[in-house]
Amino acid sequence: MCAKAQPIECSSRDFDVANGGFKQLVFELFGWWHGQTFSTRIFTALRGRRVGEDELGNVYYESKKNGRRWVIYNGPAEASAIPPGWHGWMHRRTDVPPTQTGYTPRAWETGHQPNLTGTAMAYRPDGSILNPQTRPRVTGDYDAWSPE
Repeated sequence: MCAKAQPIECSSRDFDVANGGFKQLVFELFGWWHGQTFSTRIFTALRGRRVGEDELGNVYYESKKNGRRWVIYNGPAEASAIPPGWHGWMHRRTDVPPTQTGYTPRAWETGHQPNLTGTAMAYRPDGSILNPQTRPRVTGDYDAWSPE
């Protein structure tokens, strides 16, 4: 819970396990890969200052003491789910979060694309074990080594 001795920014969303039910509680106790753990929730409540939230629902925090920065993902913990503006803030390329600067992505910045490794949608080039098509023949001055 929020302590009254020192001001801590927190919302009902941060502490509402009942909204997600028992499943949310189990994830927080045992699963680091899906959102935050119970210890992260306590650490964030005691030592963190909420800086902002991105369009994907990820919430960003900064330590009150040493300026350490972290994110609580909205879903599975996947680093590629951080938008470009927040990525710059997380990696200290800027000290001003994108919510304060009115950041707009540039034309060449793409949106989030999940990492599909290990799924049926993963990239499998021709000639790989999981792709039945054969790799194109080598052309030019390259000759593949073959044992005698």
